[in-house]
Amino acid sequence: MNINNRYNLVNNSTAISNAVTALKNQQVIAYPTEAVFGLGCDPMNETAVQRLLTIKQRPIEKGLILIAANLAQLEPYVDLSKLTAEQIDKIKQTWPGPATWVMPAKAQVPKWLTGKFDSIAVRVSAHSTVQKLCLAFGGPITSTSANLTGLTPCVTTAEVTAQLEPLLGAIVDETVGQLAQPTTITDAVTGKVYR
Repeated sequence: MNINNRYNLVNNSTAISNAVTALKNQQVIAYPTEAVFGLGCDPMNETAVQRLLTIKQRPIEKGLILIAANLAQLEPYVDLSKLTAEQIDKIKQTWPGPATWVMPAKAQVPKWLTGKFDSIAVRVSAHSTVQKLCLAFGGPITSTSANLTGLTPCVTTAEVTAQLEPLLGAIVDETVGQLAQPTTITDAVTGKVYR
């Protein structure tokens, strides 16, 4: 391993560690996803979610997407008993990957995540930074595009810094994936494609 690669690994490790600390301190972070930078926070911390919604000027009724490293991290949030074996198999065939699924939410999932729905949108990402981040945090985080209302979603660290830096606890300085469009969003029960 040459010195530059070692430096990049240390840099990445430090960025993940700083982001996890920010998440645990009720702060909002920016991190690269498949197509754009995302804004994330601890989904079970109402203060953190409220911060995120304020930054985005997003109504709570819309609900939020959760992004995870594996299906096990999402099991506390999704009610798999309301899906058929075929539906679950179809979901698993797309993960990890750029596919977001709207699934029945467990009764205890807070309304600040589900909004006006009894379902929740979830994704197991193949992006290496998202994988590392969610594994280090020990669970899923929220995922919504990193941008202020009316502005284009950020695709570089420089854009995140220019638009959002004072509002964030940490920025994970890595590159976004190769996806040209936002991930698809499909209803796991009905098969309806929302995006």
